[in-house]
Amino acid sequence: MMLTEMTPAPGDPLGLTSDERETLEQWSRRPKTSQALAERARIVLACTERKTNTQIAIELRVHRNTVAKWRARFGKNRLDGLLDEPRPGAPRKISDAAVERVIAKTLEAKPRDATHWSTRSMARETAMSQSAISRIWRAFGLQPHRSETFKLSKDPLFIDKVRDIVGLYMDPPDRAMVLCVDEKSQIQALDRTRPLLPLRPGQVERRTHDYVRHGTTSLFAALDVKTGSIIGECHRRHRAVEFRKFLKTIDAAVPEHLELHLVLDNLSTHKTPAIKRWLLKHPRFHLHFTPTSASWINLVERWFGLLTEKQIRRGAHRSTLALEDAIERFISITNAAPKPFVWTKSADEILASIERFCRRTSDSGH
Repeated sequence: MMLTEMTPAPGDPLGLTSDERETLEQWSRRPKTSQALAERARIVLACTERKTNTQIAIELRVHRNTVAKWRARFGKNRLDGLLDEPRPGAPRKISDAAVERVIAKTLEAKPRDATHWSTRSMARETAMSQSAISRIWRAFGLQPHRSETFKLSKDPLFIDKVRDIVGLYMDPPDRAMVLCVDEKSQIQALDRTRPLLPLRPGQVERRTHDYVRHGTTSLFAALDVKTGSIIGECHRRHRAVEFRKFLKTIDAAVPEHLELHLVLDNLSTHKTPAIKRWLLKHPRFHLHFTPTSASWINLVERWFGLLTEKQIRRGAHRSTLALEDAIERFISITNAAPKPFVWTKSADEILASIERFCRRTSDSGH
């Protein structure tokens, strides 16, 4: 006699039908199935092979009580017995409509007495608890208290310059060195009016809010894109004369057989007649200018951020010379164990990201 589709296979202690077996095998294999449900399906399938609970537990690396539980649950309720039962607890009190109202108000309105919502002000407005507002905002990634700045370049050659510079980063030319060059100008040597109160258990470092100025300096720096090493020097003034001196420093520091590709911004001191004449006498220098209002594409700016964070912002310098010594020490430490900043986005990815941002900005209604 031929078995029908719903007839259990002979010798199967659980009496699985072909449909049940197919469902269990799908649950045990599908990557989107929860791991708990997949494990239960594998236990039930193993139970059809006339193995003891102990044998199955050893094979699947679970406790024998777990095998006994799901064998009994399946025998009583079949496939439905493998699904999680509703958990006890208080019923949900916040409806989908209430959640939607909070989100809409957060995105489309402002409080009367502030520029942005807080959890307290939104709770008062919607007659909900502050913790409920906080949970809703976290669930939908809303942070009204945060604000960031942006600036879009209006350079007519923006696309060409991005492709040129990103090409240097991701596929540098042979027998050449790519250097990101810029100046960090007007760095102030600041000292506090009273000595610092140092860090102690239970107390952060404290300093006076006021300070004494002891002059300024300007740092000229070139970052080697390949190695992460720095060529740098400080000057008290920030003119084309000092920039030309820095170009001479680069020329002396880099082996003569290497071409030099410099990525730098559109500062007027980089384009004076004196600089152009000097470059004509040194043909191995090739300048690549970043788009206007696009300093993010110059990798040396990232190193300037580290310098500010680790040396300048919380430093106390009683003279310009002390400030310059601290900067030179940081350059030496960087060059002792240089680490390059790896550029990962292609020019096409950057341009596509900017296009999406421009569309969002245009559609924002502001």
